[in-house]
Amino acid sequence: MSAAVASLRIGVQLCQEHTSVDALRAAWRAADALGVDSIWVWDHFFPLTGDRAGAHFEAWTLLAAMALDTGRARIGVLVSGNAYRNPDLLADMARTVDHLSGGRVILGLGAGWSWRDHREYGFPLGDRAARARSLEASLVRIRARLAALSPGPRGDLPILVGGGGEKVTLRLAAEHADIWNVSATPERFAAKNRVLDEWCGRVGRDPATVERSVLFPCAALAAVPRYVMAGARHLMVDLRHPFDLGPVADLVAGLRSIGLRPD
Repeated sequence: MSAAVASLRIGVQLCQEHTSVDALRAAWRAADALGVDSIWVWDHFFPLTGDRAGAHFEAWTLLAAMALDTGRARIGVLVSGNAYRNPDLLADMARTVDHLSGGRVILGLGAGWSWRDHREYGFPLGDRAARARSLEASLVRIRARLAALSPGPRGDLPILVGGGGEKVTLRLAAEHADIWNVSATPERFAAKNRVLDEWCGRVGRDPATVERSVLFPCAALAAVPRYVMAGARHLMVDLRHPFDLGPVADLVAGLRSIGLRPD
């Protein structure tokens, strides 16, 4: 990595499968004390790995607790499934949690994909085109509702769009997102990042105004230099119970030693 690269943000996703609320609270408190820039939970209703009937908890109620348990890091859901909540309600939820957190919420949104989550909770799961259209409509409604709420958000409440669909999702990121996120290898991230730049050009958006973030497993930490070379500036590490933050602490210290993290 080159010292010419701007300071990098570090995030952790604490996946709420096969764990307990006590373990989650201990982990996000420890992550906040460590000095990470963002802490996330995912938006699923059942475990994605291991015993599919195992322990699991809902995202936004956890986020409200995280808002009160932490004091430094940005917090968010990576990412909220678009069909799971009315978009006006989601905007109100995000605004309320933003006040609880002192203005630290990032509102993440994606088209959704989990067949089981949708089926068992009674939400429609249309085809990819229908989900993309619904996501676009929701982004417009969320912006409008945030502007109409009284009081408004306490912080800037950036919107993160998650996904890598090149025909629609990356266009929506170019049009609506403050932050874009995708889970991908460095090579795939680089390709998607170039497409996002192209969409920014088409819609008249300065590409530099969209923060580029990537989610990757803890086992892929060795690939951090490649992610940075590919354009990632917000590195989000996916952690599962028992939430070992040691490798993340090493990453923060290593980046600080070469001037890519603030002291």
